[in-house]
This record gives sequence, C-alpha cells and structure tokens, in this order.
Amino acid sequence: MDNATNEPPTPTLTVGQRIRALRMRRGMTQEVLAGLVGKSESWLKQVESGRLQQNPRLPILLQLAEALRVRDLSELTGDQSMPVRMFTGPGHPALEAVRSVINSTALLPTGTVQPLANLRARLDAAWQTRHASPDHRTALGELLPDLLRDVQLAAALYRDADRRRALALLTETYGLTQMFLAYQPAQDLLWRVADRALLAAQESEDPLALTCAVWFLTAVHRDTGDFEAARDINQQGLAAIEPAMDNSSVDLRAMWGALSFELAFTAARLGEAGEAWMHWEEAARVAERLPATYYQPWTSFSRVIMAPHAVTIAVELHQSGESARQAGPALSAPIPSRPRRGRHLIEVARAHHLQRDHAAVLGTLELAQQTAPDTIKYNGYARRMTMELIDGPASLRPQARALADRIGLLV
Repeated sequence: MDNATNEPPTPTLTVGQRIRALRMRRGMTQEVLAGLVGKSESWLKQVESGRLQQNPRLPILLQLAEALRVRDLSELTGDQSMPVRMFTGPGHPALEAVRSVINSTALLPTGTVQPLANLRARLDAAWQTRHASPDHRTALGELLPDLLRDVQLAAALYRDADRRRALALLTETYGLTQMFLAYQPAQDLLWRVADRALLAAQESEDPLALTCAVWFLTAVHRDTGDFEAARDINQQGLAAIEPAMDNSSVDLRAMWGALSFELAFTAARLGEAGEAWMHWEEAARVAERLPATYYQPWTSFSRVIMAPHAVTIAVELHQSGESARQAGPALSAPIPSRPRRGRHLIEVARAHHLQRDHAAVLGTLELAQQTAPDTIKYNGYARRMTMELIDGPASLRPQARALADRIGLLV
C-alpha cells in the first residue's frame, strides 16, 4: 500500500521569517534586536519581511545568533550544511574515553577500592593541573578516565560515613568532568554528569557538595536557554544551605557568593539589569569577607574574580559603555587560573565588540589565545568574533585569518 499523502509539504521558512519567529519567542522588539547588532529598525523590518534582495552576511548572522541566544546557526538559515563545530568547537580526542567511563557504570561493581585520602589528593592535583595548564582539556583528558573510574568505584563499594564522603568526592569529580565537557559536542553527556552529580550530592548529605552540584547544574540549564529552571535550582540551592551559614566554612561561604553571582548571570541573560546588578553586589559583599588570597577551584569565586564578573554582567546586558568602563581595570586582574583568565579575556573582547572596536577585539582575542589556547579553541563567542573579523576591516583580515587558523576555524 502506498503511504504517500496528498498533503502539501511544509513551506520552508525564509531567513527573515526565522529571525522574526526567534525574536518574538525571546519577547524582543525589532528596535531592540536591531540595536544589538548595530543596524536600524527599518533594516530589520526589511530582513524579516523579505524585502531585502540578499540575506544578511555571515558576520551579521553571527551577531543575530548571539543576540537571539541561538546555538546552531541553521536555526537562522535553515541550512544544515554549515558545520556546527565551526562555532561550538570540535570534540576533544579524549572525549570518547571519558564518555566510555561515564557510561560503564556497573550494576555489580568490582575492583580494588582506593583510600579516600588518596582519591582526595588525586582530585586536588587534577584541579591544580586544570588551572595551571594552557591546554587544560588535554591535561584533564589524560587524568579523568582513571580518576572517574576509581571515584565511581569508591562511591559504589564504601558504606556508611565513608560512602557519604566518597559521594561528596564523586560530586566534585563530576564537576571537574563538566569543565572538560563544556562547549564540546556532548550535550547528552553533560546533562548525564550534571544529573548524577546532584544525586550524589544529595546522598552525601554534605552542604558543600550540594552547592557544587547546584552550581554546575545551574550553568547547564542556563547554557541551554532554560533560564527559569536555572534560576529555580539556583534559589533552591541557596535555600538549602542557608541554615548552615552561621557556622560555615570558608568554602561554603564562597559557594554562597558563587551562587549569588549565578543569579546575577541568569538575570543578565534575561535582560533584567536591576536584578543582575543587585545579585552581583551581594556576591561582591561575600567576596570581600573572604581571605585575600582565597581562590575556589570549582567556581573561581574569590575577591579577584568580582571585577571580571562585572564585565560579564555588563556584556550580557549589552551595556556597551558600562562594559567598556569595567573592562579597563579588570583586564589586569591577577586571576591565578589560566583557563579562567583566558575566558575573562574573551569577555573583555566582547566588551570591545559592543564598542565596534575591531582592533581591540582582535588584540584581546590574540592575548586570550596566548594565555589559554584550549579555552579560546572551544569558546563559541571567540570563534564567532574571529569569523566576523575575517570579513571585517581589510587591514585586520590577515591577522584575523592567522588567529582563525590557530584556533581551528575552517575559513
């Protein structure tokens, strides 16, 4: 029997229609979206209505994708042939080894369990390696498979109080794993690790482990555009540890500050300027009460990180003047982590991007590449800005192409 139907095919949406649909889904006016990409409202009206003879060029499409929080450019163009890894970064060679360990959880685990003190020391060393290495994913890719396997085994075979301590270690190890997985084509694995971390933290009955899991899960929700879920889990995490704050450790106080900033970050993504800066100020008050040299390995929360955090809030709110004002003093912030400093330099480049200062964008991205090549290689914002520069001012194109080659962009 013929399964064909007489129904007409679904009409293909034009680029303009796709932009309009995504803009309306975001609750954004034509005036606001046009302003975010440096165009006039009348230009955007012509794009959405199809009155322009040509679709926007790639640099403008990239700006539209960022403003509309689009992770896959085909959502704007309908063209599935453009490789997503051009903007999201490639998969690391060690990704499959890490995936194999995560997926190999045995129902009847067997093996030699290591002492918890040894696992703690190995995990601390892995964090130190992550922060000190310019190629941190490569360094973690060598350490994670064995570390994950051993900590998972400990959580499965230890009992009572030792099991709870092993589960707290497992929560933190999953957090480190998320650092490795971030910005790679492994969204399914990222979610699996984030969910397992929360379950392990809850079973550990450790407030610090719980905040660690909540911090990472908040980031996953926000990065996939589920801002309300991100805010909800964030607020639940703060509420859960509030009773323990009177006699809290330095690490737990820092986690309170880190989660306060996450509320600021989510509010900024939603365009809620008042909420964003209010939560940033709360986080800054917490940071000021921490020891001057304190730097939390999981979240980077510290005194020194608050100025870079201010740049991020201003950039996410598209406050070009404020982001430029914050970027100046924050540029020299002595962040002790190479990948975190690399990410901060990318945020500074975004601030220059809002100012249309192409030379400053390129110079800052080059500095980020020198500082932490493994960070810029996988960062979507950096890759998009580099693509724009390739098609930007003629005097910068050779330099931009050289940068694109170093970070693995197909041009």
